[in-house]
Amino acid sequence: MTAMQTIQLFVFLLAGFVGFQTISRIPPLLHTPLMAATNAISGISLVASLVLAGSTAGVLARVLGTIAVACAVTNIVGGFLITDRMLAMFKRTEPAESKFADTTRASQHD
Repeated sequence: MTAMQTIQLFVFLLAGFVGFQTISRIPPLLHTPLMAATNAISGISLVASLVLAGSTAGVLARVLGTIAVACAVTNIVGGFLITDRMLAMFKRTEPAESKFADTTRASQHD
């Protein structure tokens, strides 16, 4: 392993550790805005993977780019579905009207 690969592996592991520590300490109230930000970041990675998939760098780059496109699209769609489901939990529902409300109104008009 070259020195550059060792540095890249170290940066990747450090980013994974810092990301895990950050996400695990976020309160549940902030998960929905965080998911929206994550979807935006996934959109950036989708653009980068599209560039890689369309490059002329070789067959391996195209294959890895295509796999990256599939993963990024799955991540974006899943993130939006989860965000939509989480936001639906906070929607107010109209209180159901009672059957007795209509009879009370009718008797008041008589």
